Amino acid sequence: MTKNSSNDSNQSQHKWVYLFEEGSGDNKSLLGGKGAGLCEMTRAGLPVPPGLIVTTEACNAYYDNDKNFPEGLWDQVKEGLKAIEAKVGKGFGDAKNPLLVSVRSGAAFSMPGMMDTVLNLGLNEETVQGLAGQTGDLRFSLDAYRRFASLFGEIVMGVAHEKFERVMDRYKSQTTGGRDTDLNSENLRDIITAQKQIIVGEQHAIPDDPYEQLRVAIAAVFNSWKGRRAVDYRRINRISDSLGTAVNIQAMVFGNMGENSGTGVAFTRNPSTGEKKLYGEYLLNAQGEDVVAGTRTPNPISQLKKELPAVYAEFVSITTLLEQHYHDMQDCEFTIERGKLWMLQTRTGKRTGAAAVRIATEMVYEKLIDRQTAINRVTPDQLDQLLHPTVDPKTDAAVLATGLPASPGAAQGQVIFSADEAEELAREGAQVVLVRQETSPDDFHGMVAAQAIVTARGGMTSHAAVVARGMGKTCVCGASDLNIDYSQQQFTVNGTVVTKGEWITVDGSTGRVFLGQVKTIQPELRQDFYELMSWADKFRRLRVRSNADTPRDAKVARGFGAEGIGLCRTEHMFFGDQRLAAMREMILADGVGAREKALEKLLPLQRGDFLGIFREMAGYPVTIRLLDPPLHEFLPSVDDLMSELAELKMAVRSAATLADMDKVLDEIDERRVLLKQVIRMREANPMLGFRGCRLGLLFPEVTRMQCRAIFEAACKAKEEKKSVELEIMVPLVSLSEELRQQSELIHEVARQVMADHGMTVEYKVGTMIELPRAALMADQIAKHADFFSFGTNDLTQTTFGLSRDDSARFLSYYVDRKIIPEDPFQVLDRDGVGQLVRLGTERGRSVKSDLKVGICGEHGGDPRSISFCNEIGLDYVSCSPFRVPVARLAAAQAALEAEATRVALEAAEQAAAEAGKEGSETIPTVASD
Repeated sequence: MTKNSSNDSNQSQHKWVYLFEEGSGDNKSLLGGKGAGLCEMTRAGLPVPPGLIVTTEACNAYYDNDKNFPEGLWDQVKEGLKAIEAKVGKGFGDAKNPLLVSVRSGAAFSMPGMMDTVLNLGLNEETVQGLAGQTGDLRFSLDAYRRFASLFGEIVMGVAHEKFERVMDRYKSQTTGGRDTDLNSENLRDIITAQKQIIVGEQHAIPDDPYEQLRVAIAAVFNSWKGRRAVDYRRINRISDSLGTAVNIQAMVFGNMGENSGTGVAFTRNPSTGEKKLYGEYLLNAQGEDVVAGTRTPNPISQLKKELPAVYAEFVSITTLLEQHYHDMQDCEFTIERGKLWMLQTRTGKRTGAAAVRIATEMVYEKLIDRQTAINRVTPDQLDQLLHPTVDPKTDAAVLATGLPASPGAAQGQVIFSADEAEELAREGAQVVLVRQETSPDDFHGMVAAQAIVTARGGMTSHAAVVARGMGKTCVCGASDLNIDYSQQQFTVNGTVVTKGEWITVDGSTGRVFLGQVKTIQPELRQDFYELMSWADKFRRLRVRSNADTPRDAKVARGFGAEGIGLCRTEHMFFGDQRLAAMREMILADGVGAREKALEKLLPLQRGDFLGIFREMAGYPVTIRLLDPPLHEFLPSVDDLMSELAELKMAVRSAATLADMDKVLDEIDERRVLLKQVIRMREANPMLGFRGCRLGLLFPEVTRMQCRAIFEAACKAKEEKKSVELEIMVPLVSLSEELRQQSELIHEVARQVMADHGMTVEYKVGTMIELPRAALMADQIAKHADFFSFGTNDLTQTTFGLSRDDSARFLSYYVDRKIIPEDPFQVLDRDGVGQLVRLGTERGRSVKSDLKVGICGEHGGDPRSISFCNEIGLDYVSCSPFRVPVARLAAAQAALEAEATRVALEAAEQAAAEAGKEGSETIPTVASD
């Protein structure tokens, strides 16, 4: 047997298809999240229409086989259909008693709206008559057919949805109410004919054979796994491309069979706030896509209690049972067919950050979950959402429009109507708000790029709302007063015209849209946030500090629970006109005397800042990095100075008086001197030039001034009875001798200042490891260091040979093409940079076992980087003030993951040992002669 024939034989025997009663809710990776939920509900005896699942393995095999079904798959699908037919008493393709099915995607991780669905599959000119006879309702049958033709044409044939929408809009405009429910049988027959003509015009045709319809629909769902919107969603949410999607094939139940039928989506708790209250929407006489597409305005789920009370009571009972079973908030889809409730889906519900924290903490007190589970239940990204700004409640700005508060937070941007344009402008650095009639999955890339999303149609469970909440994007849906004109690139609201490029402010917490840029404020955190943080602090091992350069930053950091300052960048204290002028004077000084004169101006400024920081951080460590200015950041550019000179020369010609001319000529002389100095200081590669400890070694008066300011501030703080834990960090060290000489100078200044003040200040001297050589030579450098702090921003630059500023133009290409898994400036590169961090830590501690080690680059606030820091035994991470809560949570999750791994390994080792012991007991002994 050849290798290929062996593979074919193995594939034909492989189980590709599971009936709902055969599957398990525990096997999401094989059956997908939707399929696993359907299996679990079926096994629990809930009212679920029968169906089958084509596995995620089949999807991957489909791609491995050049988009051909693996051997045996199609036969198993047909066998599964027979089982469904037997359960419902209908035949697939039967002209008199047709079985119709839905074909839905179902990945292991929820990807709402990112892949494709076809409803009412199995209809043709014969079965549509059979459905009419079956139900006694020709209009219903034709409505199902037109829905099928539209979905099949769009999903399977690739025809643009807008072409079908234009046909619908034309016919609806001729009815009394302008609704799809007002269309009669004749209208629907004409619409179906027009839809088929559109499909034929695109060189396609809907197959008459229901089995062929099903075959190509399964392939279309598989293909949607690698569609743009699905790929973009996985990239944003860090979901592996290798998982594949399952396909759920399920007997259709119909919500559009009259006023005792309907369809809806509901969450067991409010996905925006977390309130323990059934939350959702429904439509009577409608099918599922009507609710999420935003083409009709749905009713709140509470109203169902009045319209169909028995159904509502059953639904409440089922959703309560599901939440108790899964121990988490559920997102449920349902259909009511002539008064009978059917459950179509249950899955873990997407939620905002505020809702995630509230649900997690309340479920602990409800004894549904423990504290460890609560900590793991909230993602760092969700926690970050809590720190988003909101519109100042005191604003008197006029409200432009009001819609539904679909996803909280406040954001501002320029109005853009196209997803492609939103993405393009955002890439150039613009802030944009995407405004659409309603969003579709094809708009996903524009939604990612936008600061906020506004739609004129759609409810709280529409595509825009669900996707925005999942991303933590501000969103307002259903702002029905917006009249959007795409052709004119504008919208109007009650006579106000807003054109593309104008600024608006979106308040996703209240549903308001304002014209212009309205003041925003930081939110107040609820008690459940502090509760969750206190639990996280009990489980984490890593300490969390903050990067803070001013007393104000330090105060904010402490408010978010920072346990000290891991990086105070002293060069950042010189932004602002007065300070910047003194800094430039120091940089451009010609000789020691001039430099010391400039430093005398900087000394009181630095001393005051340090004192303020010590006051805010009393009792907590403060790590102050000595001056590390890439000098070009503090100097005007040569190009700017040349432009200014050109303008001044023009001004000479237009001077009205001799006095005016003399004034301009003086300015020209000043600019020429400055230009000459800037050219003298200019470096080809300033990030690797005269900065860091090199500046302190060549100009020791700079180090003296800074250390004097530090120790004088520390002494003053101690006089005020403030506890000072001081750490002084020497930057950009690559040679142990650099650190030794700078340390000696620091100790010298410390002795002088403390003698002058008659007191002692405890302090440590360490270094920032931000160059590969420093990591490699960490054992030598550690001889002169009390601590290490890895500056992973520069370490990433120097390890990769990448400029953080310039690499932005191609790094996204690298990530998109999988040349590199993540942007290394956002997520620590474990394999390269991470190994230098690990090696530097190990070598440093080989000399000093108690060496304190942390990181203070931007990676200190990235959850995956924090997990690595926990793994290699660092003592702390340091991040920006607003990332401190995220770091605290991520550190707790890393510790819990490490403990779970340890327990699992111990259990595996014990099981292996016991198995070996049992095996040895059965080995027969051999008697000796």
